[in-house]
Amino acid sequence: MIRIDGYTKQKEWRSDLSFEDLKSPELDWYWVDFDNPSEAECRLLDTFFHFHPLAIEDCYHLLQRPKMDHYDDVHFLVLHEVEWKTLTVNEINMFIGPHFLVTFHYQPSPEINEARGKLMASAKIGETGQLFAAYLVIDKLVDQYFPAVHELEDQLLDMEIGNDEVRSQTMMSDIFNIRSRLLRLRKTIMPMRDLLYRMTNTDRIIGLKPYLAFYHDIYDHLIKLSEMMDSSREMTADLRDSFISFNSNRMNSIMKTLTVITTIFMPLTFLAGIYGMNFVNMPELEWSWGYFATITVMLIIGLSMYAWFRTKGWFK
Repeated sequence: MIRIDGYTKQKEWRSDLSFEDLKSPELDWYWVDFDNPSEAECRLLDTFFHFHPLAIEDCYHLLQRPKMDHYDDVHFLVLHEVEWKTLTVNEINMFIGPHFLVTFHYQPSPEINEARGKLMASAKIGETGQLFAAYLVIDKLVDQYFPAVHELEDQLLDMEIGNDEVRSQTMMSDIFNIRSRLLRLRKTIMPMRDLLYRMTNTDRIIGLKPYLAFYHDIYDHLIKLSEMMDSSREMTADLRDSFISFNSNRMNSIMKTLTVITTIFMPLTFLAGIYGMNFVNMPELEWSWGYFATITVMLIIGLSMYAWFRTKGWFK
């Protein structure tokens, strides 16, 4: 489906235009949105707009890295849209020309619809042209990154204040899951940050200077997002180290307790081993109080060792 909107020199919006209408001298600039286009519609990128073949090829090959390429007076941008609940990445391709904006995507884009609605809400906004429309689209895309990063931060905070029982059972798998999701976000946010840096520092895009403040605002948002992700990744590393230390301390405590118990039973096992031998010449075997005396000695040894270990704090 192709949706075409145009802004006339009479400062009015016209919607549902055809490609023949785009040749009208009354149009000041226009926006063509390719939403899940068919093969015939895709060919219009070449037959009608005559875009560079490399840019058209990038439109067909999905999940390109966010980037910006310049082809004479047409600037090609590859943008990423992130569904914050699933972190599914959808590609948005954008062509910015002297008097037009073309967006190309195979998946429905709520952000483009929101930007279009905001743009067409006022005829005065239309005077800003295609560069401001491109800003609105990019701004809506970047705004959707924040819920995804905030959700991961909340999960890390919940893990930080969770109890030890839950931590010991699920913490490590949750940590690696969050780190994996952060890495997926990083693959989008960091290239988008580089893209906005190039846009705000290039002289190739004519007419961009009046809108630099808007694009700098998006760049600042991406800087903040990258810092939030770095902080979250450091927090996952701290939680991982805390988990390992917690388990190590717990294991040491268990081994210490088992060692103390084993140590107590060592002399008792020694006595049991001696009197368990079946030698004939063992005077104690014929002593009527031998059994009770041996049990008493074992109890004294065991209780004495327990009391000694307890005073040394080995059971804490």
